[in-house]
Amino acid sequence: MRIGNPTNNELFLELNKINVDIQNGFLKKIIQETRTVECNVMLGDSTTKNIETFDIKNVESFFGRFQSGLSQWNSQGITYSSDEDLRRIFTKSEIKIGNYILSLHASLQYHVLLYYKPIQKVIELQKKLADLIGEGGNSESKYEEESDRLIIEKLNELGFKDMPKQELFELFYNDEELAKKIKKMIDDSQPEVIDSQGQKNQLFKELDNLLIEIFHTTSVLIDEQKLVNGEEGCLCNIDLEYIDNGSKQGLFDVSIIDEQDKQLIKQNIMKIRDIVLEN
Repeated sequence: MRIGNPTNNELFLELNKINVDIQNGFLKKIIQETRTVECNVMLGDSTTKNIETFDIKNVESFFGRFQSGLSQWNSQGITYSSDEDLRRIFTKSEIKIGNYILSLHASLQYHVLLYYKPIQKVIELQKKLADLIGEGGNSESKYEEESDRLIIEKLNELGFKDMPKQELFELFYNDEELAKKIKKMIDDSQPEVIDSQGQKNQLFKELDNLLIEIFHTTSVLIDEQKLVNGEEGCLCNIDLEYIDNGSKQGLFDVSIIDEQDKQLIKQNIMKIRDIVLEN
């Protein structure tokens, strides 16, 4: 059962009031920890501009308070997940109270954009890369043509002369040892092209090392469905589940909770409130 859902139960009405403080305090903290600062970055065309970002480590420190403040809870720690430019930082914790499991899920979903550091070295590397690409365009085209010719030639030498061209290529790609052998022969025959490719790969690697991440989010409370849909925002969900024959049940008769468990549930939810309202 999610704390905050409509209910007529006296205990959960009281818990819902505490949850309002938690939600308001959590959102206030997220707004504070995702406060933006201006950052100068360089675009791919070597122009620079100012862009706003926030420090994700501030959010990580805030989420870390749940681990230290809920020391009796079992925690999965702070976790990051990513799907291309969409990122998520979250923490999940739970505590067993009698036959119940009280759990907390705090999460922030945000986007990451990549820019170059605004330094001269980026421009120098881009120029070197452009020169290499310009010089090597025709060579690479000839290299590809020569590679195809040599594959056919070598396979013919090995006794596959009468096979159709398509079948010869299938044989080449399906035989790993044969492919390695022929590739080495092709590379040895055109070292200048291989050297050019190696230089380009090195330049790309150096440029990648000069990328910086810019973070963006929308400081609003969202539900789990919006989180799954990839929307920016944060959530702080508290759930109470009943353990029935070793499995968790979200729907149960709340009137059967005894007084001792009620007090422990309330106390632990108030601990969450204390953490999010802490200065």
